[in-house]
This record gives sequence, structure tokens and C-alpha cells, in this order.
Amino acid sequence: MTDHPIVFEEWSTADGGLIAVARLNTPKALNSLSIEMIRLLTPQFRRWADDARVCAVWLEAEGDKAFCAGGDIVALYRSMTEPDAASEGEAFFAEEYELDQLIHSFPKPIVCWGHGIVMGGGMGLFQGASHRVVTEGSKLAMPEVSIGLYPDVGAGWFLNRTPGRTGLFLGLTGARMNAADALFTGLADRFIKHQLKAEVIGELCQRHWQGEQPSAVVGSVLRQFEQQSSDALPESPVRTHLDEINRATDGDSLEAIVSQLGELAGGQGWLATSVASLGNASPTSLALFWRHLERCRRDSLTEVFEKELAMSRKGLSKGEFAEGIRALLIDKDQQPRWHYATLREIDDAWLEDFFTA
Repeated sequence: MTDHPIVFEEWSTADGGLIAVARLNTPKALNSLSIEMIRLLTPQFRRWADDARVCAVWLEAEGDKAFCAGGDIVALYRSMTEPDAASEGEAFFAEEYELDQLIHSFPKPIVCWGHGIVMGGGMGLFQGASHRVVTEGSKLAMPEVSIGLYPDVGAGWFLNRTPGRTGLFLGLTGARMNAADALFTGLADRFIKHQLKAEVIGELCQRHWQGEQPSAVVGSVLRQFEQQSSDALPESPVRTHLDEINRATDGDSLEAIVSQLGELAGGQGWLATSVASLGNASPTSLALFWRHLERCRRDSLTEVFEKELAMSRKGLSKGEFAEGIRALLIDKDQQPRWHYATLREIDDAWLEDFFTA
């Protein structure tokens, strides 16, 4: 064990190549992503991209609870409330999105082992990987509306590419997905039992990579172990409730959709639990996500990140994000005093200012 927030390793392959390893190493903080971790990961990924010996990258996390539970929002709170730290928040979002886009465009396979909690900033890392692996312990979500932010880290791109209106549903509710949900929505690629992780790594290292397509080598190994894991794949609540989700999110206004989703809270099970969080969400965050998702529908990933950077920077100064963190993690009173208490009260000019670079 080491106290470094990121551990880098290189594993040798059978024919002399390398599999580069990046391990998030702050398990007590659920491997939440700090600016220090980002500043370690970005240059290392760039070096690996240029290193001809590196065949693929393996991205994982220490501990069994979380791959990455999100960004370091306590540090972000400090940047919003302490004048001396004001620039840290802007730097965090700019460098986080730069890292996310680097992973999306990486020229070699990246296998991301998404065991445990994968939320917020963790989804930003996970979604960019070429081979996204979930396990029986995976819990994925974009719950930012509950803390006065909005689903970012490229969510305007990847939540626009899920079946039906599931992306809108997931962003508005912050609903938790299991491994089967992630596969169904296209937010993961492979399901492998966590206990097989060491065997997957061993097989990748034993393979001969020279003269082969690296993505094909990775794909064949993951496919082999996915077949051994099929008996452990859970049912997908998102798939089961797809028709209900699509009906509830079919509306000409956000107010209508939120009302329809609220009607589902009277039931039982996963769907009712998922929509219950709407009552505590920031109305501003719901409105931001609604507009952002629609406006990004035909955007490239680069365009989405540019829009999100402008929105997140504005969020640092508008007060809603700071209030959400205060209520959840600082004072822990669970009583956020949102800028606008309801969707109807939101001033359109104030909301539109979030979208101004």
C-alpha cells in the first residue's frame, strides 16, 4: 500500500509489450477525484499514448466500495466560499474535462474496471474508456441535481445516446443503475464477476499483442470472461420499466415531465425509489439539465465539453452548487435553501446566464 492518490504500474505481456496501469488510491474517500489526481493522470496518459511499448491501459481503483464516487466536492465548496481558493474551482472543471476528453480520444484500448460506486466524476472517467467493465457490485449514477449542479463530465453527450428517454430520466432523478442497467443503456460494455479480475489481468498479460489489433485482443479476453459470468448478471430495472420511463418523460415542458415522474413515487420498488429524489432536487439543476440535454442533442463531444465548462464555471459563482454541498456535506442539515423553490419561480434570464461563456 502507498499513500499516493494515484498508483502507476506497468505489467509485461508475453511478447515484451506493456499494459499500463492507473489505480485510484483514496479508498477512504471512495476514490473521489481531486485536482491532484487529475494532474497526475493527464500527463501520464499522454506519455502512455506516445510510448510504443504500451499496448493498452488498465484503469481501476483501490478497495471494493467504489471505483470513483465523484469529484472532490468539499474542495470545490472551499473554492466557492474562500476568496483565496476561488481559482481552484475553475481549474478543477477545466482540467477534469480535459482528462475526460483525453480518455475518450485515447489511441489505445483503455479497460476500466468499474466495480462499486461509479458516480459523477467517476462516470466521466468510466464513459471515456474503450472497454467499460461492470461487475455484480457496480452502482452507476449521475446524481448532481441533488447538490445544485447538473449532470456534467460529458453527460450532455452520453446521456443523449441511451435508449428512448432513459438519459433524461437518469439525469433528472439521479437513479442508480446496476450492471445490467449499464449494459442496456449503453453505459457499459461488459459484465464480469469481480472475483475473476485477477484472471482477466493474467490472461491479458499472457497474450501476444504484436501483429494483432490491440482492441481485438482486449475484446477476446473480456468476452471469454463475460461468458463465464453470465449466471451472475442481475435483471435490469431500467429495461423492465422502459415503457413507464418513456411515458413519464414524454412532455412538452419540464414542469409536465416532473409532475408525471412524481406520480410514480406512489408505487413501490426501484422506480418509485428512483423518482422520490425529485422532491429534494434543485429546481435550477433540473432546468439546467433539461435545457442542456436538448441543446446538446446534435453536438460533438468537444462541443458538449465546451458548453459544460461554461455552465460549471457559472455554477461556481451562482450559489446553488455551494448551497447543495453545504446542506449535504458541510452542515449536513439536509435542508438546502435553493435559489428558486419551484420550477415555476425560476427567472429565465438568470437561468440563461449559466449558458453564457
